[in-house]
Amino acid sequence: MLNRLDQQPPDALLALIKLYEADPRPDKIDLGVGVYRTAEGATPVFAAIKAAERRLVNEQRSKAYLGPEGDMGFVRALIPVIFGAATATGDIDGMQTPGGTGGVRLALAVARRAGVRRILMGTPSWPNHAQIIADLGLELVPFAHASADGTADLGALRAALSTAGAGDAVLLHGCCHNPTGVDYSDAQWDEIARLLADAGVLPLIDLAYQGLGRGLEEDSYGTRAVLARAPEALVAYSCDKNFGLYRDRVGALYVMAQGDAALARIMSHGMALARATWSMPPDHGAAAARLVLEDPALEGQWREELASMRGRIGAMRAALAGRGRVGALDLSPLGRQFGMFAILPLSGEQIHSLCADHGVYMAGSGRINVAGLTTGNLDRFTAALAQVAG
Repeated sequence: MLNRLDQQPPDALLALIKLYEADPRPDKIDLGVGVYRTAEGATPVFAAIKAAERRLVNEQRSKAYLGPEGDMGFVRALIPVIFGAATATGDIDGMQTPGGTGGVRLALAVARRAGVRRILMGTPSWPNHAQIIADLGLELVPFAHASADGTADLGALRAALSTAGAGDAVLLHGCCHNPTGVDYSDAQWDEIARLLADAGVLPLIDLAYQGLGRGLEEDSYGTRAVLARAPEALVAYSCDKNFGLYRDRVGALYVMAQGDAALARIMSHGMALARATWSMPPDHGAAAARLVLEDPALEGQWREELASMRGRIGAMRAALAGRGRVGALDLSPLGRQFGMFAILPLSGEQIHSLCADHGVYMAGSGRINVAGLTTGNLDRFTAALAQVAG
């Protein structure tokens, strides 16, 4: 029976990783893998996390199951970081998930159980969004996320919402849009919040990069604006990037609903779906993040480390934007965008040439990880761009 299964295409990004690792050129540049890198090319463990892990080793007395909700101390410690003092229209509760991907999957599964059948989503988006939507049997209704000038296309979102109604949800990136780096402005988020409230669609916000754009508070503006107007919402959250906990898979799903009774009913579905999918989320990374957030000194250290990451990403963006026109490419819009990612309008042939002839690796979509650039390789990268896009 298993022989009936068709061969599935390999994941393009995973294949790119293998190609990069096999390349013997010492000056090769990895702009494909979506992890933060220091100026030395490392993806370090936060010092604040290391300190919390040492405390776990010394103080943790059991590794018994916590339940499908995971570490609720971790979940609640994140609430002021994400939602702040902003007034939401309803009550908020949450549960731990295996990374932000688990949060997105669970949010979409809960929405499906609630009767959602169509997901409105700006494209391009993180490829796994569409894969999860398809796997759950939901219909994807795409609209353009970015305009040709490198800014957010609010008109396309307006048009999509004008045709939406009961049974629809809209999936939005909270900040640091992956893959474009194009974020909505605060004024645009205010309008989006009004549009969502008027349209009556369910907001589903994927907040995967808080703190890597403008700042922890600034990057949560859109989420808070939506929750201040919407009667209900789902928020998927990731700690993989802003705590550097990639392989520990640390995330959460938050639900906003009207009243404790409604919230409890919705969360019961989240628990049941989690139990049937992964049973219990992994504990170690979430426990370390909780200890960081519960200790003022460690939290302060974490915020400083996060600010340093944000500063380096911003500096690389500014350096790229400062090159202006490189060949036929105008890099200046990158200075108005946020987060680790940007898309360069390159053809497949040009992307292949960058890899084969110059050792520059990027996704086939033209997405680059800005954190893969350094002051040491920026000149070589832009020179390669000039040659292939001249």
